[in-house]
Amino acid sequence: MLARLLGLHFSRVQFTSDMLPADVIGLSIYDRERSEFKFLPGAIFSQVLLADEINRATPKTQSALLEAMEERQVTVEGETRPLPEPFFVIATQNPSTQIGTFPLPESQLDRFLMRIELGYPDRAAERALLESGGRHDTLAAIQPCLTPDQLPSLQRTAADVHVSPALLDYLQALVEATRTSQRFVHGLSPRAALALIAAARAWAFIDGRTMVMPEDVQAVLPSVACHRLQLSNSASHARPEDIVQLIRSIPVV
Repeated sequence: MLARLLGLHFSRVQFTSDMLPADVIGLSIYDRERSEFKFLPGAIFSQVLLADEINRATPKTQSALLEAMEERQVTVEGETRPLPEPFFVIATQNPSTQIGTFPLPESQLDRFLMRIELGYPDRAAERALLESGGRHDTLAAIQPCLTPDQLPSLQRTAADVHVSPALLDYLQALVEATRTSQRFVHGLSPRAALALIAAARAWAFIDGRTMVMPEDVQAVLPSVACHRLQLSNSASHARPEDIVQLIRSIPVV
């Protein structure tokens, strides 16, 4: 639905334990008529890639996304191939307590801008869902709100939202607090700090402002930080309430 609204090309991959990296990236096959190898692009060559149940695949297959999510390219058989623009990955995962799941390494988690937990729908929304029977047929009727050329323009505008030196001081104080706190195993990485700036800029842009405020950083910090921070006293990741405590401990100057 999101890809259709944005007018982007969409691919979905159902991750399973027997998948190989080539199932995601693509592979070369020999063309007998031309006596040469021909590259067949995988599902990753799309603008929006849904990695469904990503943690059901082995770490080897999960690693097929690392270069793509960081460099917006993939290297296959020694040749680097650029991915479409814009490009981003949306992933779902099963609870780690379920059988047949593999933990996502920190390097993989750090490449996801945000983790959002939807939870259960409220009673009214669930009732509407039950009465409609799912309504998968309505997807075809959705009309794009943007053209493929408009989204990159909006992204550039959001990236130009002003961030003051004082705001950077506050953001750095939050990031440094995660690195010195005994509550977390490891602190936020420089990549996470960049993600926090980008998310705060987008939040301010959506609100119609041309300058990032501390409230924007506070609003996006739980979604940006929770999946990146592991609690010291358990094997689970940070919860939103842990991030709220962190925010309260850092004064806004």
